[in-house]
Amino acid sequence: MGQCEGRGGASRTTMVLLVTMVWLMVQSIGPVDGAVYTVGDSNGWSFGSNTWTKGKRFKAGDTLVFNYDSTIHNVVVVNKGGYNGCTVSAGAKVYNSGNDRLKLSKGVNFFICSIAGHCQSGMNIAVTAAA
Repeated sequence: MGQCEGRGGASRTTMVLLVTMVWLMVQSIGPVDGAVYTVGDSNGWSFGSNTWTKGKRFKAGDTLVFNYDSTIHNVVVVNKGGYNGCTVSAGAKVYNSGNDRLKLSKGVNFFICSIAGHCQSGMNIAVTAAA
C-alpha cells in the first residue's frame, strides 16, 4: 500500500509541474499576432500596387510589410482625403526604410507613396480591416 501512495504522489507532482510548465510557456508567448502580408507580393511596394488587395481579407492587427527601394519610394499613412487626392497632410507618418512593417487598425487604412507622381501611378492602397 505504501508503494501505491508513493507513485500516486509522484504522478500528481509530475502533473502539477507539467501543467505549470505549459502555463508558463503559454504566458511567455503573449498575444497571438495577426497575419503578415507582403504588399505587392514578390513585386513589393511599387507601381500598380493598388490592385494587390483584391481578393484578400484583412483583420485588425494584421501586419503589412512594405518592401521597396528606399532611394526612390516611401510609404505614408494618410486619411481618405490624402488617399483620394494623393496628398500628405501635416503630421502624417512617413516611412522610408525600404522594409516597413505596419499594423492594420480596424476600418479602412490608407497608404500612399508621396514621391511626385507615384501615388497617381498606382502606389496607393486602401486596406479594410475587420475587427
